Amino acid sequence: MDEFRPVPDALAYLRGSWRVTRSVRDLASGAEGRFDGVTVFDALDEGDGGAGDAGGLLHRETGTFVWLGVPRPAERTLRFLPGPTPGTADVRFADGRPFHDLDLTTGRHIADHPCSADLYRGEFTVRDADHWRTVWRVAGPAKDLSLITDYARLG
Repeated sequence: MDEFRPVPDALAYLRGSWRVTRSVRDLASGAEGRFDGVTVFDALDEGDGGAGDAGGLLHRETGTFVWLGVPRPAERTLRFLPGPTPGTADVRFADGRPFHDLDLTTGRHIADHPCSADLYRGEFTVRDADHWRTVWRVAGPAKDLSLITDYARLG
């Protein structure tokens, strides 16, 4: 049985820089890919579109994604805002659209994100002070994917 580390405040835990490794597998075709990069969680400010998002974090991920042997630069930006209860987060896309909730108070959280006819189901687990993981399973008529991401705190 896996053990998880409870986190009383998700935003405080995530703040900082993380090395990221992600494996992506298309379960229908068997094709595989990999992302290697860095994610930085910094305080939101008005220049990030974060006006009114006091206490939130801007998540910037940059790196290289290799799919079918072809490397490409890849990046994404998310906004992690204070959630409805202390220590939780409301995760949003860069443009402010809702993505999912996040509650790491038990060290493990399951979140769903419907995207057209597909469903993204994410499992978030905290291993220790410097390591956490997300596992997304995407299922539906357009996608059949597994994405496993490991984060290790830098410096």
